[in-house]
Amino acid sequence: MKKIISYILSVIFYLFYGIFLVFFHGLQWLGFNIGKYKGHKAIVDIMNCTLTYLLYVLGTKIKFISNYPIPKNVPLIIVSNHQSMHDICPLACFLKDYHPKFVSKIELGKGIPSVSYNLTHGGSVLIDRKDPRQSLAALKDFGKYIEANNYAAVIFPEGTRSKNGEPRRFSENGLKMLTKFAPSAYVVPVTINNCWKLNKYGMFPLEVGVNVTLEFHEAIEAKSMKFEELFQKVESTIKNSVV
Repeated sequence: MKKIISYILSVIFYLFYGIFLVFFHGLQWLGFNIGKYKGHKAIVDIMNCTLTYLLYVLGTKIKFISNYPIPKNVPLIIVSNHQSMHDICPLACFLKDYHPKFVSKIELGKGIPSVSYNLTHGGSVLIDRKDPRQSLAALKDFGKYIEANNYAAVIFPEGTRSKNGEPRRFSENGLKMLTKFAPSAYVVPVTINNCWKLNKYGMFPLEVGVNVTLEFHEAIEAKSMKFEELFQKVESTIKNSVV
């Protein structure tokens, strides 16, 4: 019976998900061309929160755990494990006051309504994982960008989603480049739990009644310790809280 319900609710979810992506793509274009950065960001914030709330159609419960203050008026580097495409919008919605920008693979920069437009016009960085020179140069510029504007960079050091919730190996390069070129940044480790269960059966049907949690750990001033110590602390903090 639960599987039948998941098929029905998944159809409803994807129907509205597609409609919203097309709808907000047009609004993003208007926001960017009329209001530039502020106009575009206002639309993106509404979009991310709308797509987050859409998960409730599936009976999803989303809990944000934030027992420590997130520093304001400083660059932030949000480091998180990655379990599903559906953990991105909740992250962006929760962090909307911090101007979150994502480190994303270059393939997402075209062809996806709303998503590609936001990545190419909203200040995120697209890296070609097959071209280390391009990736490092892009991350260097991105680090300088968040440093100059006190924005938040969101990076998934696993590089790809975990299909069973088990964290993959964390890559050092992205975080190392960002801390180097955003030296006044604070690093905020984030642990996401259970979001992978939404895609337990693949893209369709989506699982129903999943309890997703996003836990924001204590911020660490990047320059307060050597990078090797910082990386180890961030990785262990995230992984030790994975259920």
